Amino acid sequence: MPPEQVALYDFRPVTERDLPMIAGWLALPHVAQWWDSPETELAAIRGHIDSISVEPLIVEFDGKPLAYLQSYDPHMEDGHPYADQPFGTLGIDITIGRPELVGIGHGTAIVRQFVEELFGEGAPRIVIDPDPANIRAIRAYEKAGFRPIDRRQSEYGDVLLMAIDANEGDAEESDAQEGQ
Repeated sequence: MPPEQVALYDFRPVTERDLPMIAGWLALPHVAQWWDSPETELAAIRGHIDSISVEPLIVEFDGKPLAYLQSYDPHMEDGHPYADQPFGTLGIDITIGRPELVGIGHGTAIVRQFVEELFGEGAPRIVIDPDPANIRAIRAYEKAGFRPIDRRQSEYGDVLLMAIDANEGDAEESDAQEGQ
């Protein structure tokens, strides 16, 4: 993250104690519309707590949980539909659990901050795969720097695969410097 930016959000690993809160979020209409059943999703999240391929996280703002976020490596799962992405690519999924905090910029800011952290750890590309009907999410991801690269049908349903590359910011800075 550039030095002038202050980290607004804290990312911490999901624990068993977080599961009831996440279950509550998954049952809310603004989340349930885009995720599988709360039972299915909660079982998957519980399974990811000790996973090496998926990192489930709680996003906190001012010390209070506001979102669920996970990152994953599509190359660590046989037959993953995004294994065609460059080696080192990571995928992310996010949902803001607290409905009063939806639509006011947290999604874009969280994704932007988290992507910068993943780039800092060496990831060359980050992908995210919203439902094409989820216009609010797509706009938030575009504001965070993602661009659509493909539309796919997979085990996850109809998705708009979006990506951001680590070197995109460098290219924009180079272009700006050349224009001076």
